[in-house]
Amino acid sequence: MEKFRYVKPSKEWEEQTIDFIHEFEEMNSSIDGTNQLHNYFDSYDDWLDKIEHDRMKTLTEDAVPAETFFFVRDSDNKMVGMINVRLALNEKLKRLGGHIGYCIRPTERRKGYNKINLYMGLLYCQEHGIKEVMLDCEKDNVASAKTILALGGKLIKEWYEDDIYHCIIQDYVIDVDKSIEQNKSVYEKFISRR
Repeated sequence: MEKFRYVKPSKEWEEQTIDFIHEFEEMNSSIDGTNQLHNYFDSYDDWLDKIEHDRMKTLTEDAVPAETFFFVRDSDNKMVGMINVRLALNEKLKRLGGHIGYCIRPTERRKGYNKINLYMGLLYCQEHGIKEVMLDCEKDNVASAKTILALGGKLIKEWYEDDIYHCIIQDYVIDVDKSIEQNKSVYEKFISRR
Protein backbone atom coordinates (compact mmCIF):
# COMPACT_ATOMS: atom_id res chain seq x y z
CA MET A 1 0.00 0.00 0.00
CA GLU A 2 1.33 3.42 -0.98
CA LYS A 3 1.84 6.08 1.67
CA PHE A 4 2.01 9.84 1.20
CA ARG A 5 3.26 12.88 3.03
CA TYR A 6 3.29 16.64 2.65
CA VAL A 7 6.63 18.32 2.03
CA LYS A 8 7.22 22.04 2.23
CA PRO A 9 8.70 23.27 -1.05
CA SER A 10 12.45 23.89 -0.89
CA LYS A 11 15.45 24.24 -3.16
CA GLU A 12 16.17 20.50 -3.07
CA TRP A 13 12.85 19.88 -4.84
CA GLU A 14 13.56 22.23 -7.75
CA GLU A 15 14.32 19.56 -10.36
CA GLN A 16 11.23 17.50 -9.49
CA THR A 17 9.09 20.64 -9.48
CA ILE A 18 10.22 21.63 -12.98
CA ASP A 19 9.52 18.08 -14.18
CA PHE A 20 6.09 18.28 -12.52
CA ILE A 21 5.20 21.50 -14.38
CA HIS A 22 6.58 20.16 -17.68
CA GLU A 23 4.25 17.19 -17.42
CA PHE A 24 1.19 19.43 -17.19
CA GLU A 25 2.39 21.41 -20.20
CA GLU A 26 3.17 18.31 -22.26
CA MET A 27 -0.25 16.83 -21.51
CA ASN A 28 -1.95 20.19 -22.15
CA SER A 29 -3.56 19.94 -18.71
CA SER A 30 -4.65 22.83 -16.52
CA ILE A 31 -2.84 23.15 -13.21
CA ASP A 32 -4.45 24.28 -9.96
CA GLY A 33 -3.47 24.33 -6.32
CA THR A 34 0.16 25.29 -6.90
CA ASN A 35 0.06 28.87 -5.60
CA GLN A 36 0.87 30.21 -9.07
CA LEU A 37 3.91 27.99 -9.60
CA HIS A 38 3.31 27.98 -13.36
CA ASN A 39 3.87 31.77 -13.37
CA TYR A 40 7.35 31.31 -11.89
CA PHE A 41 8.56 28.68 -14.31
CA ASP A 42 11.83 30.52 -14.97
CA SER A 43 12.41 31.49 -11.35
CA TYR A 44 11.83 28.74 -8.82
CA ASP A 45 13.68 30.75 -6.15
CA ASP A 46 11.25 33.64 -6.59
CA TRP A 47 8.35 31.22 -6.17
CA LEU A 48 9.90 29.89 -2.95
CA ASP A 49 10.15 33.49 -1.72
CA LYS A 50 6.52 34.08 -2.69
CA ILE A 51 5.15 31.08 -0.83
CA GLU A 52 7.25 31.93 2.24
CA HIS A 53 5.80 35.44 2.15
CA ASP A 54 2.29 33.98 1.71
CA ARG A 55 2.66 32.03 4.96
CA MET A 56 3.07 35.31 6.85
CA LYS A 57 0.30 37.35 5.22
CA THR A 58 -2.52 38.82 7.24
CA LEU A 59 -6.06 38.76 5.95
CA THR A 60 -6.92 41.70 3.71
CA GLU A 61 -9.02 42.08 0.59
CA ASP A 62 -5.81 41.65 -1.44
CA ALA A 63 -4.11 38.86 0.51
CA VAL A 64 -4.69 35.81 2.69
CA PRO A 65 -2.34 33.58 4.67
CA ALA A 66 -1.69 30.36 2.75
CA GLU A 67 0.43 27.25 2.91
CA THR A 68 1.58 25.23 -0.10
CA PHE A 69 2.72 21.61 0.06
CA PHE A 70 4.07 19.02 -2.31
CA PHE A 71 2.09 15.76 -2.06
CA VAL A 72 4.82 13.10 -2.10
CA ARG A 73 4.65 9.32 -2.43
CA ASP A 74 6.98 7.58 0.02
CA SER A 75 7.89 4.54 -2.08
CA ASP A 76 9.77 6.54 -4.71
CA ASN A 77 9.90 10.01 -3.12
CA LYS A 78 7.99 11.35 -6.13
CA MET A 79 5.96 14.54 -6.09
CA VAL A 80 2.62 13.29 -7.40
CA GLY A 81 0.57 16.37 -6.53
CA MET A 82 0.29 19.67 -4.73
CA ILE A 83 -2.12 21.48 -2.46
CA ASN A 84 -2.57 25.12 -1.51
CA VAL A 85 -4.49 25.76 1.70
CA ARG A 86 -5.73 29.26 2.41
CA LEU A 87 -6.10 29.68 6.16
CA ALA A 88 -8.58 32.56 5.89
CA LEU A 89 -10.79 33.86 3.12
CA ASN A 90 -11.35 37.39 1.85
CA GLU A 91 -14.47 38.26 -0.14
CA LYS A 92 -12.73 37.49 -3.43
CA LEU A 93 -11.86 33.93 -2.36
CA LYS A 94 -15.30 33.42 -0.84
CA ARG A 95 -16.66 34.12 -4.31
CA LEU A 96 -14.09 32.10 -6.28
CA GLY A 97 -11.32 29.84 -5.05
CA GLY A 98 -12.21 28.89 -1.49
CA HIS A 99 -9.87 27.40 1.08
CA ILE A 100 -8.21 24.67 -0.97
CA GLY A 101 -6.75 24.23 -4.42
CA TYR A 102 -5.13 20.93 -5.39
CA CYS A 103 -3.82 18.91 -8.28
CA ILE A 104 -2.41 15.52 -9.20
CA ARG A 105 0.06 15.21 -12.06
CA PRO A 106 -1.57 13.80 -15.20
CA THR A 107 0.31 10.47 -15.22
CA GLU A 108 -0.73 9.75 -11.61
CA ARG A 109 -4.46 10.40 -11.98
CA ARG A 110 -7.30 7.88 -11.59
CA LYS A 111 -5.61 6.19 -8.64
CA GLY A 112 -7.58 7.90 -5.85
CA TYR A 113 -4.59 10.01 -4.84
CA ASN A 114 -6.41 13.34 -4.78
CA LYS A 115 -8.87 12.03 -2.19
CA ILE A 116 -5.92 11.28 0.06
CA ASN A 117 -4.48 14.70 -0.76
CA LEU A 118 -7.74 16.45 0.15
CA TYR A 119 -8.13 14.38 3.33
CA MET A 120 -4.64 15.46 4.42
CA GLY A 121 -5.56 19.04 3.54
CA LEU A 122 -8.62 18.79 5.78
CA LEU A 123 -6.41 17.54 8.61
CA TYR A 124 -4.24 20.62 8.11
CA CYS A 125 -7.33 22.84 8.19
CA GLN A 126 -8.49 21.15 11.40
CA GLU A 127 -5.10 21.83 13.01
CA HIS A 128 -5.65 25.51 12.21
CA GLY A 129 -9.18 25.65 13.61
CA ILE A 130 -11.03 25.79 10.31
CA LYS A 131 -14.41 24.16 10.84
CA GLU A 132 -15.90 24.51 7.37
CA VAL A 133 -13.95 24.48 4.14
CA MET A 134 -15.17 26.14 0.95
CA LEU A 135 -14.03 24.65 -2.37
CA ASP A 136 -15.05 25.09 -5.95
CA CYS A 137 -14.45 23.48 -9.30
CA GLU A 138 -15.54 23.84 -12.87
CA LYS A 139 -18.66 21.80 -13.54
CA ASP A 140 -16.84 20.01 -16.36
CA ASN A 141 -14.14 18.86 -13.92
CA VAL A 142 -15.97 15.71 -12.91
CA ALA A 143 -12.90 14.19 -11.21
CA SER A 144 -12.53 17.16 -8.87
CA ALA A 145 -16.24 17.15 -8.04
CA LYS A 146 -16.05 13.41 -7.25
CA THR A 147 -13.09 14.06 -4.95
CA ILE A 148 -14.96 16.79 -3.07
CA LEU A 149 -18.14 14.69 -2.82
CA ALA A 150 -16.18 11.65 -1.58
CA LEU A 151 -14.95 13.72 1.37
CA GLY A 152 -18.46 14.89 2.27
CA GLY A 153 -18.71 18.01 0.14
CA LYS A 154 -22.15 19.56 -0.18
CA LEU A 155 -22.99 21.49 -3.35
CA ILE A 156 -24.29 24.90 -2.28
CA LYS A 157 -24.32 26.84 -5.53
CA GLU A 158 -23.77 26.55 -9.27
CA TRP A 159 -23.15 29.69 -11.29
CA TYR A 160 -21.64 30.99 -14.50
CA GLU A 161 -18.29 32.72 -13.99
CA ASP A 162 -17.77 35.29 -16.74
CA ASP A 163 -14.57 37.13 -15.72
CA ILE A 164 -11.77 34.54 -15.73
CA TYR A 165 -12.89 31.00 -16.56
CA HIS A 166 -16.06 31.59 -18.59
CA CYS A 167 -17.72 28.40 -17.40
CA ILE A 168 -20.11 27.02 -14.81
CA ILE A 169 -18.55 26.89 -11.33
CA GLN A 170 -19.76 24.62 -8.56
CA ASP A 171 -19.34 25.81 -4.97
CA TYR A 172 -19.06 23.22 -2.20
CA VAL A 173 -18.60 23.19 1.58
CA ILE A 174 -17.13 20.43 3.72
CA ASP A 175 -17.66 20.11 7.47
CA VAL A 176 -14.03 19.46 8.42
CA ASP A 177 -14.49 17.56 11.70
CA LYS A 178 -17.33 15.44 10.30
CA SER A 179 -15.41 14.57 7.15
CA ILE A 180 -12.30 13.56 9.06
CA GLU A 181 -14.30 11.40 11.47
CA GLN A 182 -16.24 9.71 8.67
CA ASN A 183 -13.19 9.11 6.47
CA LYS A 184 -10.52 8.29 9.04
CA SER A 185 -10.73 4.53 8.53
CA VAL A 186 -10.46 4.97 4.75
CA TYR A 187 -7.57 7.45 4.44
CA GLU A 188 -5.44 7.40 7.62
CA LYS A 189 -3.65 4.24 6.49
CA PHE A 190 -2.26 6.10 3.46
CA ILE A 191 -0.59 8.84 5.49
CA SER A 192 3.14 8.53 6.08
CA ARG A 193 4.42 9.42 9.54
CA ARG A 194 8.05 9.86 8.49
